[in-house]
Amino acid sequence: MSTTHRKHAAKHISCAVITVSDTRTKETDKSGKKIIDQLTNHEHQVNLYEIIPDEGDQIRRTVEKSIYGENIEAVIVNGGTGISHRDVTIESIEPLFDKQLPGFGELFRHLSFQYDIGTASILSRAICGVCNHCIIFSIPGSTGAVTLAMEKIILPEVGHMVREIHKDLE
Repeated sequence: MSTTHRKHAAKHISCAVITVSDTRTKETDKSGKKIIDQLTNHEHQVNLYEIIPDEGDQIRRTVEKSIYGENIEAVIVNGGTGISHRDVTIESIEPLFDKQLPGFGELFRHLSFQYDIGTASILSRAICGVCNHCIIFSIPGSTGAVTLAMEKIILPEVGHMVREIHKDLE
């Protein structure tokens, strides 16, 4: 990102963190906690944190609640991005997108291949898009994937992305 873009990037983003899991609780959700810790360490605000089961309707409703009913600029969904029958996060939120950012998933899989899980990165269906002037990230639920996505992509770019989404609305 150029110096000009960095200078104008949003500094304090209002976020929602949604963990999709049939087994995690707020006590055992290491990935959700990691996302929250990294956001707050970078002076972003977490206005919503929920753990929901791998149920398509509930995933969609929770994301919609975040982007339409809360003061949220960025949503980070973790879990449910694999290829098993119960992994329905992508199918649940992708139809909500006004715009999709395919580069996010492409870059995530490249970095995941390079730094984390090698060729198993082809199983990831991580995506990103914009809906209702809000950026939505959907990443795998493993702690390694969350760390990689947050440190290498989301934290460096989320302020720039929010600024770009809102610049024509001002």
